Amino acid sequence: MVESSDDAIVGKTLDGRILSWNASAERIFGWPRDEIVGENIRRLIPEDRQDEEDAIIAQITAGRRMPAFETVRLRKDGTEVQVSVTVSPVRDETGKVVAASKIARDITAERVVQSRLELSELRFRLLADNIDQLAWITDETGWIFWYNQRWFDYTGTTLEQMQGWGWKSVHHPDHVERVVAKVSHCFENGLDWEDTFPLRAANGEWRWFLSRAKAIRDDAGNVVNWFGTNTDVTEMRDAEQRIELLLQEVNHRSKNMLAIIQSLARRSDSSRADFVERLEQRIRGLAANQDVLVRRSWSDIPVSEMIEAQMNSLGDSRAQVHWEGPEVMLSPGAAEALAMAFHEMGTNAIKYGALSVPEGRVDLRWSREDGRFAIGWRESGGPPAKPPTRQGFGTRIIVDVPRVKLDACVETSYEPSGFAWRLECDEAGLG
Repeated sequence: MVESSDDAIVGKTLDGRILSWNASAERIFGWPRDEIVGENIRRLIPEDRQDEEDAIIAQITAGRRMPAFETVRLRKDGTEVQVSVTVSPVRDETGKVVAASKIARDITAERVVQSRLELSELRFRLLADNIDQLAWITDETGWIFWYNQRWFDYTGTTLEQMQGWGWKSVHHPDHVERVVAKVSHCFENGLDWEDTFPLRAANGEWRWFLSRAKAIRDDAGNVVNWFGTNTDVTEMRDAEQRIELLLQEVNHRSKNMLAIIQSLARRSDSSRADFVERLEQRIRGLAANQDVLVRRSWSDIPVSEMIEAQMNSLGDSRAQVHWEGPEVMLSPGAAEALAMAFHEMGTNAIKYGALSVPEGRVDLRWSREDGRFAIGWRESGGPPAKPPTRQGFGTRIIVDVPRVKLDACVETSYEPSGFAWRLECDEAGLG
């Protein structure tokens, strides 16, 4: 029986001298029986493990069996072998411990398999706990028995709280019934599942997740598990909503812009020789203001930035214009109304006013005080200003549009020193 055993069975004295050595011992350790019998068992023990033999001798001498433990021993060629060792005392007829019986099982293959399993488990954990998604696994019925660390970090829960259908406690009450009904239907019918809903974070915040579960089947096609993930799509969802709102805003503003251009075309005197030129100039002035608004994402813009955009369209004459004033913000609507007025006045100044001569100047100033906003345009150094012979569309752009849009008081004067324009309104009307 000893010779037929797959385990190494060795008899030794209490001081470690080998007395017997079976065939499996020869196979496992590489020592022939006639070479090792009589030698000390310590020849099989690495230097850094010699204390193990001391512990074994102490146990055996005290008449106690050494429970199985895993360790490393040396083969004849010096290579290491992983073994599981059990040592028992051997007694004589009087019960006195006179020797020890050692059984060593080669567990190298088992340790290789175990190491591979541990490595596989480590890799799985590294993957599962470091992906961005919350992840989970269920049995064939949908009972969740595993979550990755991301789930617990996000929800602030434990496996005991979440296993099975405990996940319902972190679902939004407005959505949980719908979610349960849909996922239950998929579990019962073996259908892959997808849904979007909010989950509560450990800090109480609700965030939206795109959630999916895929059936894992055996060779016969039967569902054995479900693997699920929850991907945070809160920012993506918010971005989609902003894009949708932006598209609606673009559509709305495009219609408004077309209406303004149509109004410009209808109200411009088509019988004038410069009809097309003036219409194009007005549209360019409108476009310059749109560029500023687009850069600002259609938010409020400073008066100075709106004026600079319009004055840039004057070309070299821009150097003859001076503007200054405090920081005042204009809503897109207010900026649009004032921009059209300044563009019209700038165009008129180049053709007939102060900017038609090199020595001409335009002074543009604005102020705010006690909740009132005032801004003025004054020309000097150019030809004497002459009042228009009739009230054309240009006058409407300068006077009527800003007056109506801003609920403002608008004054114009045509003096020998030059044209002057002044607007005053409540500062609240600029918002």
